[in-house]
Amino acid sequence: MNNKKHIRVSDVELKERVVAIERVAKVVKGGRRFSFAAIVVVGNGDGIVGYGLGKANEVTDAITKGINDAKKNLVQVPILKHTIPHESYGKFCGGKVFIKPAAPGTGVIAGGAMRAVLESAGIKDVLAKSKGSSNPHNVVKATIDALLKLRAPHTIAQMRGVSLQKVFNG
Repeated sequence: MNNKKHIRVSDVELKERVVAIERVAKVVKGGRRFSFAAIVVVGNGDGIVGYGLGKANEVTDAITKGINDAKKNLVQVPILKHTIPHESYGKFCGGKVFIKPAAPGTGVIAGGAMRAVLESAGIKDVLAKSKGSSNPHNVVKATIDALLKLRAPHTIAQMRGVSLQKVFNG
């Protein structure tokens, strides 16, 4: 069930957010050669979000590459009254996340890497828990996985051939 729909970058106004910057070392004959890896999340704050990884010898170049990579991986997320439609689990390697809708005014209750993804997507009220790996790369990808598993109520109503009211009242 991969409902990944590509969005054109020219259509949306995106805000970038750097989640993590790592300094990595390559040991060479003369000592250590340092380079940087940056994981970046972009989103329009209205249901479109993407992540990217950039690697370079300078921090600014790594961030720029990460932003360009993130713009190539944009996905659409269903948002219902500033929260998510239903609970969802996401998993990527050792990173596992659980996201749950929250009442208006709750805010984003989530850890660092998850918070960046959820806020970039435009979700204002959500309860989230990160289990397993705390590696920002895996947590970001697991959060995107959980968001991709979400289904909007009107699409479920169309699929079942019932009214939207019946979807909520069950």
